[in-house]
Amino acid sequence: MTDETIGAVGYRFVPDDQGGAAGRAWWDANAEEYLSDHGDFLGAADFCWCPEGLRESDAQLLGDVTGRRVLEVGAGAAQCSRWLAARGVEVVATDVSGGMLAAGARLNAATGIDVSLVEADARDLPFADASFDVVFTSFGAIPFVPDADAVHREAARVLRPGGAWVFSVTHPLRWAFPDDPSEHGLTAHRSYFDRRPYVETDRSGRVAYAEYHRTLGDHVREVVTAGFVIEDLVEPEWPADNDEVWGGWGPVRGAYLPGTAIFRTRRAG
Repeated sequence: MTDETIGAVGYRFVPDDQGGAAGRAWWDANAEEYLSDHGDFLGAADFCWCPEGLRESDAQLLGDVTGRRVLEVGAGAAQCSRWLAARGVEVVATDVSGGMLAAGARLNAATGIDVSLVEADARDLPFADASFDVVFTSFGAIPFVPDADAVHREAARVLRPGGAWVFSVTHPLRWAFPDDPSEHGLTAHRSYFDRRPYVETDRSGRVAYAEYHRTLGDHVREVVTAGFVIEDLVEPEWPADNDEVWGGWGPVRGAYLPGTAIFRTRRAG
């Protein structure tokens, strides 16, 4: 959104249907700007879990996916899926935004790596039960819906028993601090337990962007209720050689505060 189109900005409750539907239009409108700002860091066919720069090639959070069927939800332009496909993995990438998937199609053509792209809400996936061995998302879907429990339930539904569900989100602690990568972002200014989403509206009052806060306990309860066992919680440290500033992420705050939480879970049964 531009300064001319933004109305109210701040933390407040909005109707779930409005907040949950805002992401599609926002990402459609901002896909090109997002990729212009962060495309070099993400790569066209690279698997980056977070602004700290943790790569799947190093972290191996999905485990051995040789011969496995993999689903990415909230894939954006499908950079992570493209990295997997280049290594012979059968992977499908979904996103709610047609604009992001159009960018993904262009990256398919540019790289020569043809990833299957499907427009779908992560809360209502168009796939059969138990049809994947691994489901993952890197900062996709979960932060942008009021009912992340529905994302977890869908991941559980399409996974085979014992399948892995791995996802990265903004570290819940960060919500107590201003979204400022400088020293000014090191002082807490709101309660960690304040679960009001961050909301932007347009001039007419329509919800144009919503991002939802969940405490660490909220995430754990939602995942466990959906039928998953948590195997690991990864909190990447900020590497000394990463000088990237990405919204509220950057080396100044990264030296003191965790910016990302990555949950490695497995479907029970």
